[in-house]
Amino acid sequence: MAPTTSLVEIHDLTLSFGEAQVLSGVSVQVKQGETLGIVGESGCGKSVTWLAALGLLPGKARINGSVKVGGVELLGASHKVLEGVRGKKIAMIFQDPSSSLNPVIRIGRQIEESLRLHRGLQGQAARAEARRLLDMVGMPDSARRLHAYPHELSGGQNQRAMIAMALAGQPDLLIADEPTTALDATIQAQILDLLDQLRRETGMGLVLISHDLGAISSICERVAVMYCGRIVEEGPAASLFHNPMHPYSYGLMSAIPTLHGPRKRLLAIPGSVPDPGRLPKGCSFAPRCASALPACAQAIPALASVLEPGAQGLRRLSCFSPRTAEPSSVEQTFDRVA
Repeated sequence: MAPTTSLVEIHDLTLSFGEAQVLSGVSVQVKQGETLGIVGESGCGKSVTWLAALGLLPGKARINGSVKVGGVELLGASHKVLEGVRGKKIAMIFQDPSSSLNPVIRIGRQIEESLRLHRGLQGQAARAEARRLLDMVGMPDSARRLHAYPHELSGGQNQRAMIAMALAGQPDLLIADEPTTALDATIQAQILDLLDQLRRETGMGLVLISHDLGAISSICERVAVMYCGRIVEEGPAASLFHNPMHPYSYGLMSAIPTLHGPRKRLLAIPGSVPDPGRLPKGCSFAPRCASALPACAQAIPALASVLEPGAQGLRRLSCFSPRTAEPSSVEQTFDRVA
């Protein structure tokens, strides 16, 4: 059954640090039980969107817009309201577990602290639940790992411990920020399979932030492509990967090597992401876009719904010159990330 209940609704979220505009009108929602993938180059605003939504940025950050969780507005909310959401309704897995875990506290104590804060468990009850969570995330010899320090575990084991801590509050939504960074290919696949399995078993929503389009295409139902603090394309994963309409989306997929067929030169996107403090007028991608029109340098295209025959869901696009792909090139593009 398709998810219908919205866990979080972000509308027209803007963020700036001084003169630098980091986010510009980001609007997205995540429904119960679905997996949303967010992709884009480094610095495009993927992670900071959720840090801003959860109030995890320093006081100098200027944030406007709306972030609602269960109908409750988070922007401008009291510390008590935010603490009731963080960890309990929305949990976040950060991209470097070795720096997120406390190096001088045993894994078991760190998980038990989350259980005490979010569920009121203490003593033997907390210890038993911590072990159950480690078993759930596939930690080998969980009873012994409870007494281990982070430096005694491998990168994949530390990531599993982080996932266990995130699940301690039984969240409705799990945000995984580059959860496979610095892991080898086999462990990456295991972590992604674990996250997808947990989503299906618990019914929680999942937001996967990643540079890896292969990871996104393997478990995500819907994908949002971000560039310079804006969502430029959003839609069902299968539809977007088969037919990327925004030139930036197509450029990301064209830069991935194919495993089958003759070797071809990769189509790199020219130039680099502009400085947030010196964004060009109009569409931020226009200076790097081969199909840019004169209008692209004058105005920012709105993120609007587009009609796509046969698409299994809403498709949104922000482009004056969308790309129309031939079936053959579309299939090759999807093969690269399948």
